[in-house]
Amino acid sequence: MDTTDFQRARSPQAKQQREAAILDAARTLGAEHGIRQVTLTDIAAAVGMHKSALLRYFETREEIFLRLTAADWQEWTPALCAEIDHAADGDTAGVAAAFARTLSARGMFCDLLAQAPMNLERNVSVEAVREFKLVTLAAVDAIVTAVRARLPELTEADGVDLMAAATSMAGSFWQIATPGPEVAALYRADLRLAHAIVDVEPRLARLLTAMLDGITAGRRSGASRR
Repeated sequence: MDTTDFQRARSPQAKQQREAAILDAARTLGAEHGIRQVTLTDIAAAVGMHKSALLRYFETREEIFLRLTAADWQEWTPALCAEIDHAADGDTAGVAAAFARTLSARGMFCDLLAQAPMNLERNVSVEAVREFKLVTLAAVDAIVTAVRARLPELTEADGVDLMAAATSMAGSFWQIATPGPEVAALYRADLRLAHAIVDVEPRLARLLTAMLDGITAGRRSGASRR
């Protein structure tokens, strides 16, 4: 896009539209190339503005992607809660599958989950971090409530631990599952390296099921001894 066509947004509505265009461009580039590969210059070029003009709307590339991470938390939360609601009471595998299914279907969100603590939160203002954390706090509260409605043995702390495990593993597994093309070709060509090929959804489902089975068994055992 020709950057000479860019005109600075003057009204609040125009500013919101310009911010939305920047976020949309960053999302598209991130999905195509991976978050780490996308620069501020790339995003500016995609929306037809100079980098210096883009900085009027966002302080850093990390702020852009942190905003996208918050938006994805807000999109994922009701989708996950709806899936959890379909599980039977006491169905640890069903709850785990809901996490695995909804996370594995959101590859860029998994990428963002891995990037957020490593670098996105480290190059933004304190206020930007605060706003992001408030979004995630509300999301975690809603999801933990949905989980405990199906698995009442879990404490609130258990639910928070489940959230931490699910999101951190999803972020890590997605990184492992999406190597560069040359490394991916190596894995396919050498059977000794087949273990490095990760299928995110079933692995995440297995590990979360094991975690939930262990927690609920422990809670039931403790209750029976009272």
